Amino acid sequence: MKIKSLLIANRGEIVIRIASTAKKLDIKIFGIKTSREPNAYYLRFVDEIIDFSQDQEELPEYLDIERIIEAAKERGIQAIHPGYGFLAESPYFAERCEEEKIIFIGPSASAIYKMGNKTIAKQIATKQKVPLLQGSIGNVRNHSEAIEIADKIGYPVILKAAAGGGGRGMRIVEKESQMERMFRTAASEAEKAFNDSSLFIEKYVKNPRHIEFQIIGDKFGNYIHLGERECSIQRKHQKLIEESPSVAINDRLRSEMGNAAIRIARAVNYFNAGTVEFLLDADKKYYFMEMNTRIQVEHPVTEIVTNTDLIELQIIVAENKKLPVKQDDINIKGWAIECRINAEDVQGGFSPSLGTIRRIAYPRGKNIRIDTGVTDMSVVTPYYDSMIAKLIVYGESRKKVLNSCMNALKKFWISGIKTTIPFCIQVMNHKKFKKGDFNTSFIEKELKKPYYQESTDEMLAAYVAAFDFAADLENDRTAFINFEHGKNISPWVLKKRIRSL
Repeated sequence: MKIKSLLIANRGEIVIRIASTAKKLDIKIFGIKTSREPNAYYLRFVDEIIDFSQDQEELPEYLDIERIIEAAKERGIQAIHPGYGFLAESPYFAERCEEEKIIFIGPSASAIYKMGNKTIAKQIATKQKVPLLQGSIGNVRNHSEAIEIADKIGYPVILKAAAGGGGRGMRIVEKESQMERMFRTAASEAEKAFNDSSLFIEKYVKNPRHIEFQIIGDKFGNYIHLGERECSIQRKHQKLIEESPSVAINDRLRSEMGNAAIRIARAVNYFNAGTVEFLLDADKKYYFMEMNTRIQVEHPVTEIVTNTDLIELQIIVAENKKLPVKQDDINIKGWAIECRINAEDVQGGFSPSLGTIRRIAYPRGKNIRIDTGVTDMSVVTPYYDSMIAKLIVYGESRKKVLNSCMNALKKFWISGIKTTIPFCIQVMNHKKFKKGDFNTSFIEKELKKPYYQESTDEMLAAYVAAFDFAADLENDRTAFINFEHGKNISPWVLKKRIRSL
C-alpha cells in the first residue's frame, strides 16, 4: 500500500527530518501544534497542522495516545511516524494503530515489548548465543537478592531498569554497603520514568566502548545491518558525540557483531529500523546491552557513510514492500561525526539554559549537515529535551573530519542561550580523542574542564571591557571626575561588563 498521508507524532528536529523525506515521496504531512510550543519552528515544514494548543488535558500532547489516534482517524490519515522517544517505544501505541488500521512506521507491538523489556531481551540474546555480561537471569526482587548475585559475579555491578534505558533507573554499585540505597534509588527512578520499578543486575565493565549497530528488516524476513556507530562520549549515560565507523572495529568484528544484531532481530520477527547496542571491552570482547526499537537521534552518521535514507527505508517497509537493498549493497565510505548541540550551560555543570534564541548562524559547507528544530527567536522551554540541533560532518578520513568538525563548531554561533558547543570543541581538540583512544569514562577521567577556551579569551574580554568602561566614563562627565579623584567607583562595574559580553 502506497502511503499518501502521514502524521508525525513528535516535535523538533525529528519532525523536520521525517518531513524532508516524506515530501520527496509525495506524502502529505500532518504535524501537531501544542500549547507549550504554539509557534514551533517545525510546524513550518508540515502541510496541515492538527491544533492541540487550546486543549487543557493532564497528559502532555505527545503522550496522549488516544487523542493522537482519534485525530488521525478524523482526518483519514493513513500512517503515523512516532520519531524517537516515548511513543516510538510504546507497544500499546503500535497495537492501537494496528487496531484502528493505521500504519505504524516502526516494528510490531510484540517486538517492541520483547526488546523494550531488558530482561526478556537478554533471554532472547542468550538463546541466539550472543555474548552477555554475567548477571541475573530475570528481574531482581529486592536488594538482598541483588547482593547474593553480586557476591557470585563480583563487584562492581550495575542495576538497570528492566523496562527502559537512556540512563534512567541505572546505578553502579561498587560494594555491598551501597546496595540497599542504590537499589531503592534505581527502582524509584525506574517507576517514575517507565511506570515499572523492575530492575536487573549485571557485571559492570569499567571503561568499555559503547558500540551500536543499525539494522533494518522487512516483513518478508530480509535483514541488513548498516555498520556500527561509536557512542562512547557520554555524560551520565547520555550520548553527546557519535561517529561512524568506529576506530575500534575491523571488518571481521563488524561482520560478527552485525550478524549477532541481526540474529536478535530475527528471533522476534523484527521489521523496520532498530539499533542493537553492545559494550566492547579492552580485549575486543563484545556484550549485548539492549535493542532500541526505533530510529535513533544519531542515525545521520550512518546515513552519510552508507549513502542511505533510513527514513525512506522505514516508509518502504511500512508499505509492506521488500527492502530494496541487500547486505552486499552496503558499503561504508569515509567518516562522519555528529555533535549534539544542547541548550546547556557547560560551565554551570551542564545545567539547562532556557530562554529565547536571539540569533543563530549555522556553519555551511559541502560536507556539513545541520538537523535542527530551532531558528531565530525560538524559545527553549523546560518542557522538552535540551537538544536543539545536530551538527553532522563528513570527511574522507577521521583526521579530515575532525579538522572539519572543529572548524564548523567554531563557526556555529548562537546568542541568547548557552550551549554545549564549547564542550564539543574541547573533545575534538583532545589528543586522546584525536587518536581514537577513548571509552565511556572519557569525560570523567580525561577532560580537565568540559569546555574549550582560547588562550587569549580572558585577555580579549578584559580589553574590550576596558574600552567599554572608558566609553561610559567619557559619556558621563560626573563619573569621569569621580574616577580622576578615585571616588565612588564600584569594583563590580568591570566584572559586570565582562559578564555581559
